[in-house]
Amino acid sequence: MPRAPKPLPLTSTQARRLWLSAQRLDTRAPFGAGAPAVAEAIAHLGYVQIDTINVIERCHHHILFSRIPSYRRADLHRAQSVDRSVFEYWTHALSYVPTRDFRFFLPLMRQHQRERHAHRWFKSVTPSAYRKVLRLLRQGALTIRDIDDDVLVEKEHLWASRKPSKRALQLAFYSGIAVVSEREGMLKTYELTLRHFGWDRLPKAATPVEVANYLLDRALRAQGLVSLDSICHLDAPSKPAVLRAIASRVRRGELVPVALEGAGKQAHWAAPLALEQDGEGAPGDLVHILSPFDPLIIQRRRTHLIFGYEHRFEAYVPKDKRKFGYFALPVLVGDEIVAALDLKTDRQGRKLLMQKWNWVGKGAALGARKTLKQAIEEELHRFERFQLAE
Repeated sequence: MPRAPKPLPLTSTQARRLWLSAQRLDTRAPFGAGAPAVAEAIAHLGYVQIDTINVIERCHHHILFSRIPSYRRADLHRAQSVDRSVFEYWTHALSYVPTRDFRFFLPLMRQHQRERHAHRWFKSVTPSAYRKVLRLLRQGALTIRDIDDDVLVEKEHLWASRKPSKRALQLAFYSGIAVVSEREGMLKTYELTLRHFGWDRLPKAATPVEVANYLLDRALRAQGLVSLDSICHLDAPSKPAVLRAIASRVRRGELVPVALEGAGKQAHWAAPLALEQDGEGAPGDLVHILSPFDPLIIQRRRTHLIFGYEHRFEAYVPKDKRKFGYFALPVLVGDEIVAALDLKTDRQGRKLLMQKWNWVGKGAALGARKTLKQAIEEELHRFERFQLAE
């Protein structure tokens, strides 16, 4: 049996540059403009998380704005509802996903359909409620507001609906029978999947091996440097199959093991070409005010390991125990996270409010603050214009 290759040493600085290049945060406008740029960005990143919090712009718009300087909310609407180049489904959270990847989600959709009576989220859906929403969907697209004859029930938790049809609609969605064809804010319009995409039949479902390789390819493309945890973020059941895919590629020389500075025994891998392209030049001085749900931030341990920045999401933390603030946004300058800004959009007053400015990392050094502050304030003006745009 051939001996496993010795891991290549990699500094955290090199890892940052690999990750930033993979995330396309080291270039001002890597995807162009308009709805095609949205489709290309989501295809490259693999997914863009959706979230309901709108203290500032909701994270799916914010993440796209960070990579598409001319981004407008209508661009995402067109990609989803007109071009149909992206659709919504579950990754580690509800996300926008490239339509070209639909087949890789079909096994999970079919699992939801098979196991719906045992699933804690859907076992309350009665056969009559499910038949009802399927009948309504066959008649045309609908929102939960279009269903006004439900007998209201008590909420099961804070985010639930009192309408039983809401859970039935979600079952149709997670089973792949329906898709979200349009969003107005957080109000979703559901449509039959085949009718929405204009398909005669669903694509052929990916095999388990194909799904594992898809997850690995998606992570390599968007992360540059990967670990098993970063590939399978909040998806532990996929780890054994992904680990087999990694081992196969290492044997073929398509991946090399990497000993990342500070990672201890946690294994990392990268494609040889990505390591060859890693430069030692200046990282540039681009400024990005990032969403706390940005792919660069959402995996907190990875962000801490590679950037030395430990993000705190404190929206659900008591006010007197917050360090960064209710909804702090990390600020990336070049290849360093230097600040965390707690911002709030005052839409009636037409301005962006600075709740708290926290310096972190190199930004905490007094000598660096003056130069950094000017650059960040210039980006804040651009960010404010985006926040207040219709």
